[in-house]
Amino acid sequence: MPGTSNTIPQDIAAYLKTQEEKTLLRFITCGSVDDGKSTLIGRLLWDSKLIFEDQLATLQADSKRVGTQGGDIDYALLVDGLQAEREQGITIDVAYRFFSTDKRKFIVADTPGHEQYTRNMATGASTASLAIVMVDARKGVLTQTMRHSYLVSLLGITHVILAINKMDLVEYSQATYSTIKTSYEQFATNLNFQEVVCIPVSALRGDNIFHRSPHTDWFHGPTIMGHLETVDIQSDVSQKPFRMPVQWVNRPNLDFRGFSGTIASGQVRPGDIIVAPSSGKTSQVTRIVTYDGDLDSAETGQSVTLLLQDEIDISRGELLSAAQARPTTADQFEATIIWMHDGPLLPGRKYLLKAGTRTIPAQISELKYKVNVNTLEHLASKTLKLNEVGICNISLDHPISFDPYRDNRQTGAFILIDHYTNATIAAGVIDFALRRADNIHWQSVEIHKDARATLKGQKPFILWFTGLSGAGKSTVANMVEKKLHSLGRHTYLLDGDNVRHGLNRDLGFTDVDRVENIRRVAETAKLMVDAGLIVLVSFISPFRSEREMARMLVDEGEFLEVFIDTPLEICELRDVKGLYKKARAGQLKNFTGIDSPYERPDDAEITIEGATQTAEQATLTIVKALETQGLIPSS
Repeated sequence: MPGTSNTIPQDIAAYLKTQEEKTLLRFITCGSVDDGKSTLIGRLLWDSKLIFEDQLATLQADSKRVGTQGGDIDYALLVDGLQAEREQGITIDVAYRFFSTDKRKFIVADTPGHEQYTRNMATGASTASLAIVMVDARKGVLTQTMRHSYLVSLLGITHVILAINKMDLVEYSQATYSTIKTSYEQFATNLNFQEVVCIPVSALRGDNIFHRSPHTDWFHGPTIMGHLETVDIQSDVSQKPFRMPVQWVNRPNLDFRGFSGTIASGQVRPGDIIVAPSSGKTSQVTRIVTYDGDLDSAETGQSVTLLLQDEIDISRGELLSAAQARPTTADQFEATIIWMHDGPLLPGRKYLLKAGTRTIPAQISELKYKVNVNTLEHLASKTLKLNEVGICNISLDHPISFDPYRDNRQTGAFILIDHYTNATIAAGVIDFALRRADNIHWQSVEIHKDARATLKGQKPFILWFTGLSGAGKSTVANMVEKKLHSLGRHTYLLDGDNVRHGLNRDLGFTDVDRVENIRRVAETAKLMVDAGLIVLVSFISPFRSEREMARMLVDEGEFLEVFIDTPLEICELRDVKGLYKKARAGQLKNFTGIDSPYERPDDAEITIEGATQTAEQATLTIVKALETQGLIPSS
């Protein structure tokens, strides 16, 4: 059409400009199983006219084949994309969908209702600004409703829509609506919600979704879409102090040194004074550089490179911040964590903590209590299992800079990662720095490890013996110490049974206690190495993670792992103490090799074949290895 061809580019440009200027709202739907979360989202997509013809054809076919509406359109199938979800009629994974209206753009996360998928729900909520909590009008507020509401509050979402769904099945009863509304609002007083808007709906019939329902003339509040389009979400990250985690030190040549990253909160302009919190050094921003050229200012969400007036030491992981509003810097803090792994949390074990662009070793130094998210009750516990929530103290190897999560969601969140599998095992939010971090400082001393070792005329190190009970660890370690003593070496032997009579007498044999057992022994061995001693440690130490933790406490070359590799059947034949017999009979719980695992070393410095080598031969092998590595003089 000649008359319109010239206007099409202008119309497209105007349309794209309009879309660009629309605000974006991220929200989630959550609640108990079968409350209608997926149906609600499907209805929103349907009514917003964002269904393509091929999608419509597929939806109609699937509704007849696996739908739950007797052949009518099943809107939930627009969201439940996994085959298992369609077959069971439930949501398993988090499904993200985009849609748009004339007033706003939206990204919605449909999160699972089942308790076993709580971790998936937490993932969906982590980036949302609003939550739609679904309640079945026939069932009212359920345990999972309260569970999800608590997690929504925990993850910093303060705007909530309580969608009381399936009102058509209770004949649009105002009394039913009022009872559920009152019950939920009473529960929500214990949570940190800024606003709770209650709306009676029928997601399947479309009542109060896009349009006001004629069946609820007693309700005078907004529709679901009316509230979504107008709710004032203070995406106040732009109003918060400037924060930018450094992702890359950009140094293409000698004349350019910039710090690249994505602005987590606030704004920055040339001339602003910013600080590197770890060192406390400040400097002035001289340029804000992007691929498309320099900027006069930059704000939350923009990826930029900052050039500074002064040459200050800044590396990847540093949190560049506004000098007049600095974050907290500490190596210990209280946090709330959601455990997301099949294996339990083990306090004292070393994990990796990733906050922003920085990843550092960390450990749960104390699990203070776990939270019953159904009742908000605090429960004593030594560990956390999958989907459980706990309040704990976390200790880091090095200080990091952060804001409490309640003040800044962008800089107060972290994840925990398993050292060996790289699996994400927990998500956490920082509550506050521990005051003890301010009160404890490393005291410098003038007599150090090298001076003590020189006085003794030896190189200090740890010889860590590991293996099953009955493998021969204590026998061989004792003989090696006797040999070293005869050579004039200054030694000390830490034996598992002996230490449990004193230092570790309060510990049992659960996985949690085993981790703490090795942590204490490793710290003791480290102090002895600092004293210039050769330390022999003879413990089953069944977990690789704790043996690696012990290795990391001392300098490179100061830790040798000695694996006494004796098969289980031979260890049982040597069962002098009768421990295996008791374990086989069920009289001794958590016994390594029987009902508690032993993780063989991946790459021990010295391996002794316990089935074929005598204790004397093993001793000779170990001493020769120490001579070869230059740790003791050749005899």
